[in-house]
Amino acid sequence: MIFAYKFLMRPTVSQQAALGEMLRDHCSLYNGALAERRNAYRHASKTSIKYGQQSAQLKDIRAFDPERQGRWSFSSQQATLRRLDKAFAAFFRRVKSGDKPGYPRFRGVNWFDTVDFPKDKDGCRWDSTPHDPVTRVRFQGVGYVKVNQHRPVLGKVKTLSVKREGKRWYVVLTAEQAQPEPLPATGSVVGIDMGIASFLTTSNGEHVENPRHARKAAAQLEPAQHKLSRLGRVRREERTANHQRAVQRVADLHRKVRRQRLDHAHKTALALVRDHDLIAHEDLKIRNMVKAPTPRPDPETPGSFLPNGSAAKAGLNHSISDAGWGVFLTILHAKAESAGRNVIAVDPRNTSRTCPECGHVSAENRPTQEKFHCVSCGHLAHADTVGALNVLRAGLVRREAAPA
Repeated sequence: MIFAYKFLMRPTVSQQAALGEMLRDHCSLYNGALAERRNAYRHASKTSIKYGQQSAQLKDIRAFDPERQGRWSFSSQQATLRRLDKAFAAFFRRVKSGDKPGYPRFRGVNWFDTVDFPKDKDGCRWDSTPHDPVTRVRFQGVGYVKVNQHRPVLGKVKTLSVKREGKRWYVVLTAEQAQPEPLPATGSVVGIDMGIASFLTTSNGEHVENPRHARKAAAQLEPAQHKLSRLGRVRREERTANHQRAVQRVADLHRKVRRQRLDHAHKTALALVRDHDLIAHEDLKIRNMVKAPTPRPDPETPGSFLPNGSAAKAGLNHSISDAGWGVFLTILHAKAESAGRNVIAVDPRNTSRTCPECGHVSAENRPTQEKFHCVSCGHLAHADTVGALNVLRAGLVRREAAPA
């Protein structure tokens, strides 16, 4: 299995400058390769340029510009060209499937924050000074950079990446490890119902509180964003010191919320994986759930629109995004695979409208957001617990029906 590790780097002032120049030059290479592809296809000949052709030009590019492109790892530059090639491959796939194409765009320096190294010891070296008590990573053109290694790296390091987040620099490793031993069986199974009032409710009746990190940060985020909006939009190189501080403040607050959301998702998923052999959840189409409602033109007044509930839907969409269901489910599946647990996604339709006692399905069974009262047999329970029970039953059915 491939595991990822992310560690904070502590570069010196000169190393920070070198890392910034590395990102700038890789961004320039990416944009240049994109311009070449675009211009070649715009030509009357409709020439299509592939990765192999652009990779073959790297030797000449490095020789022509030794002070910039020639400083960095050849393999990392190939990885940047592969990134562009993947972007075009995804573009053509979306065109073929009829989705919104999303043609690859040029990157600004502040929007290009990662450089990949496809192989350890090829332009980079993890733990480059093993005799030193401080872990260091070496990058070609940068030198030996201190790393705050907060946990051991198991297995063989395969790839490295440099990532900039605000004023901080991180190194991201992927390491190949043997399949870990599965956790001991507990004999327990559980269904979970994702929600807004509670982050999730289990079929055992347990509720996990929704932390609402973004809402809690709003008291600090709103004035910071308001201050930034008053400064207007200017080019990065034209920003004043006050403007740069305002930008950094907003970015730091958003980054803190993202870290809090990830931390909560990891801890919640780990608790479920440790306690249960099977975890069933709703197969939620989150992207569709957070779509804005379609406008309703007013037939009697051209150019006007009828109310469509967009304001209320915007609030619901914000709450769904703040809960981070998609991040949580991704982490849950990854942890379950590593622990040898079984996670099953089931159809979410009518899970909160079906009575677990008599099986009666009706929208009237759920008179309020929290209350479930079956109109057929009178069963009374919490609506989210009922939903989790129905999810668990559907998950058990799917497990039994799955081929051995």
